[in-house]
Amino acid sequence: MSCEIRFVPLVVRPSPIHSVGVYASALIRKGSRILEYTGPRITPEEADRLYEHSPRTYLYGMDDGKTVIDGVGLGAYLNHSCDPNCEVDEIKGRVWIIALRDIVAGEELLWDYNLYDDEDPAPCYCGSKKCRGTMYSREWIAKIRRREARKQKKREVLAAHGNTTESKTGPQPRSADRMQPTACPEPAEGAQAVGD
Repeated sequence: MSCEIRFVPLVVRPSPIHSVGVYASALIRKGSRILEYTGPRITPEEADRLYEHSPRTYLYGMDDGKTVIDGVGLGAYLNHSCDPNCEVDEIKGRVWIIALRDIVAGEELLWDYNLYDDEDPAPCYCGSKKCRGTMYSREWIAKIRRREARKQKKREVLAAHGNTTESKTGPQPRSADRMQPTACPEPAEGAQAVGD
């Protein structure tokens, strides 16, 4: 089986989605390998250290969970869309951007970032009818919602028991690592809240 990789004419120019994007300058057929996502390969720990306070990264986490590509080149300029015309596929240790459908000249190349493993806001500006409002994957969004529901339930249980846990020696304060912010109680009728 041979693997044919042809030159695909692309251009980088301003994008209505974000900053700049990569555009087809000729027809790209469905299934074509468009370009390789390249860059230094680093560990997730190195990526966390390098980009801890960075508002933007071009990182791609490999399927092995041990390798992250710190994207450079054209692949790093592809924007996110919830209704992409491209997908990413790992083939023999290389990461390829592949056309999901025919892409006409002048069309921006877009792939679904499916972000995960973070809770910082990642709003989506793709504008598609299928936009989910975030660049996080549906699976990650569901995981965060389940986690938040468990935290809310725990807060409700603790509030119902006066924010303490019972033991054989009587009520004990909650441990610091389990403390959750709680709303301040309303002042009693006629009383003035501190700071008023």
